[in-house]
Amino acid sequence: MLDKNDAEKIKEITEEFFQRMTIDILQVEVDFSLTIDVVGINIKIEEPQILIGERGQTLFETQRLLRTILNKKLQKFFYLNLDINDYKKKKAEYLKDLAKNLADEVALAKKEKILFPMPSHERRIIHTELSQRTDVITESRGESHDRYIVIKPK
Repeated sequence: MLDKNDAEKIKEITEEFFQRMTIDILQVEVDFSLTIDVVGINIKIEEPQILIGERGQTLFETQRLLRTILNKKLQKFFYLNLDINDYKKKKAEYLKDLAKNLADEVALAKKEKILFPMPSHERRIIHTELSQRTDVITESRGESHDRYIVIKPK
């Protein structure tokens, strides 16, 4: 279980990590409120695209590397949710809005909609957002990086 001392250590290690990458950080926020074994870190920087990369790929690789370092230095296992300038938060809101709008179109037109290929964590957001609807269903199709969601009328 993580405590207040761990939060300070996480913040220090994170700041040092980005400093060694020569990334100037404006702000580091550490959040333990997600779940018991998930730590959220939100970084504010002037040029976020450097750390986000195409479709968030650099962000997820940076998150994986930082999580490994933090787990090893603190000798505690926890998951890490690294966000840069609220990129993930904004992306999740965009995907939820997209899912609702497309589901409304599918329900009215009674024709399925095919979304663009996306990573599993993004597909999960859409599936979850539409899971309570009784007028549409979602399914994932395709393989590997070409996996996509189809929203169909029920």
